[in-house]
Amino acid sequence: MDLIDSPEPGSNTPEFTVSEVAGSVKKLIEAELGWVRIKGEVGRVIIARSGHMYFDLKDDRSVLSCMTWKGQVSGLGIVPEEGMEVIAEGKMTASGFQSKFALNAQRMTVAGEGALMALLEKRKKLLAGEGLFEESLKQPLPYLPDVIGVITSLQGAVIRDILHRLRDRFPRKVLIWPVAVQGAACAPEVARAIKGFNAFSVGGSMPRPDLLIVARGGGSVEDLWGFNEEIVARAAAASDIPLISAVGHETDTTLIDFVSDKRAPTPTAAAELAVPVRHELAAWVDQAEARMSTALSSGLTRRDQRLRDLARALPKAQSLTDVPQQRLDTVGDKLGPALMAGVQRRSIKLADVSGALRPGTLQRMIANDRKRLDVLSARLGPALGRSVTSKSDKLAVRIARFDPKRLMKDVQTRHETLERAVARMVDGGHRQIDALTRKLEAMDRLRMTLGYKATLDRGYAIVRGDGAIVTTAKAASKAGVLEIEFADKKMTVGGKSAKPSKPSPKPAASPTDQGSLF
Repeated sequence: MDLIDSPEPGSNTPEFTVSEVAGSVKKLIEAELGWVRIKGEVGRVIIARSGHMYFDLKDDRSVLSCMTWKGQVSGLGIVPEEGMEVIAEGKMTASGFQSKFALNAQRMTVAGEGALMALLEKRKKLLAGEGLFEESLKQPLPYLPDVIGVITSLQGAVIRDILHRLRDRFPRKVLIWPVAVQGAACAPEVARAIKGFNAFSVGGSMPRPDLLIVARGGGSVEDLWGFNEEIVARAAAASDIPLISAVGHETDTTLIDFVSDKRAPTPTAAAELAVPVRHELAAWVDQAEARMSTALSSGLTRRDQRLRDLARALPKAQSLTDVPQQRLDTVGDKLGPALMAGVQRRSIKLADVSGALRPGTLQRMIANDRKRLDVLSARLGPALGRSVTSKSDKLAVRIARFDPKRLMKDVQTRHETLERAVARMVDGGHRQIDALTRKLEAMDRLRMTLGYKATLDRGYAIVRGDGAIVTTAKAASKAGVLEIEFADKKMTVGGKSAKPSKPSPKPAASPTDQGSLF
């Protein structure tokens, strides 16, 4: 057995435990290296459920493990991403139970402006791919906001410039949310301020802004980097209140500029975009009022002139009514004589009708109608008999030709039909007689209405002289004897005496007369 490498018996070399050696190595590394700044490319990044963050820093030959405890993450400055070139600051330490050394990173910055620009382009592509830069998402700015929310630092000239510019142009109510405008606290505070203003309720104790301004003065890329953080860009894109980005000077461009509703080159320009100039607005209103008054006056003048022109072309109102007035007067003059003539024509026609309806004429008409009815009644019986006989003969012929039972049934049917026909004929005759009777009654009533007897009942009288009707006083003075007929009797007037005349005797009724139908 080869015992060359084994310690010689009785050697005084000390013996160490594993923990002692690990502890010595840890003390040696922390004492010798202490606080260091290491530049490298970020490798894998792991955030444990406990909140601790683990990541690698590497170059072309080596890899260094790094960790940041939960309480140190907020002060780290930036969140490391894989592929990012950074400068990490912290203390070197060693883990005894794993025999590994690592960097406890407490601060971190991006290594160089080129790396920052590359990271910015990467974020721009990511957000553009999500559509946060679309013009359709941008809101129009209110023309004259009542309340303006300003997110900026209370130190510096930015807030003073904004307030001064607003006071010069159009004084408005301003709510200021102070934030850090650079460093590690910048991004979370700005995002929190944007969300806080949007959380205000309309009509609450704190007025909700109608417009937001995120402002900061100029600076380097590192100073403005907080406005390039993703949380700030997403908060600005999600804002329901229109937002103006005024970060840096005209040549400075940050990520919030692409998602804001309007970008201002400077904070002062943001104030100019927020409100119009009050004096210019008042002047414009005065000019608009003057133009409106001029237009209204000229319009009224034109319409008045047009009305006058039309009035000159129209005839006078009196001339329009002259012809109709004359026509009305002419018709009015003709109306009286026309009415009198119409009354006279109707009186003559009434006299003609009443003359035709004298008692003797009506009695003759009734007698003629009665004779005609008697003739028809006398002809109706034989006609019915002949019809029945003819029907019976036909039935007898058919009885001889057909079966007795069938013939009896046919005879019975025919007999019933004949009886119904006779009944209908009798009913028709009665209805015709009734209709003629009603017609005669109506004619008699008309005769009585149109006759002079009805006129006598109303208080009039008929004067006759020498057998003729007297209508004038001259004719009455010439007549020797005047006969006056009243409604109840007649009187004869001659000289100074007057005596009632006997009523005319009624004609004796014929023994064969059936009586009046009235």
